[in-house]
Amino acid sequence: MNIPDKNTKFPLPDYDRLCFLKNVVKNPNIIVGDYTYYDDFEDVGNFERNVKYLFDFTGDKLIIGKFCMIASDVTFIMNGANHLVDAVSTYPFSIFGKDWSGAMEGKTFPVRGDTMVGNDVWIGYGATIMPGIKIGDGAIIGTKSVVTKDVEPYAIVGGNPAREIRKRFPEEQIRQLLELQWWDWPVEKITENLHLLTGNDIAVLRPKK
Repeated sequence: MNIPDKNTKFPLPDYDRLCFLKNVVKNPNIIVGDYTYYDDFEDVGNFERNVKYLFDFTGDKLIIGKFCMIASDVTFIMNGANHLVDAVSTYPFSIFGKDWSGAMEGKTFPVRGDTMVGNDVWIGYGATIMPGIKIGDGAIIGTKSVVTKDVEPYAIVGGNPAREIRKRFPEEQIRQLLELQWWDWPVEKITENLHLLTGNDIAVLRPKK
């Protein structure tokens, strides 16, 4: 078998604007699965620059599954961007120190947890993902969408704020796909079944009982 190498930075010959993302990111709080790719109009280094407000002191992570497709100018807003919303003022006095250093004593800025993208997720050009969002396996995020709440598996969402347009498959087929978890198969098995994975007959992929 002549299988694409998951550890290659640029899998397309003579093209350095599409990368297997896990081989490009350096921040340990960005975790990316095998074969997930990022395609940028200018420089693949823009991906990490578009993960905004990922500060060590917040402790959150951006976790992206396997076989995802991420288009240029996708932005992830992380928890470091959050301000107090229930206080009289949203201004972050404490970050400027001096006599303001104790402003957050007994308080914490809102933290919505890790941002998690499932497997086989397609995120379209210019989409924005807000802090702590969970995107389910097989979902599609439309171009320029602003995702402010969790996205169910195999849902197609779009708009600002993003809303569900439809599901890619009926609920029973979605259940079967989530049980199948083809992205966790050995890559040799994936390669042998490419003609089925690019088809729409889910039943033939299920284990025989």
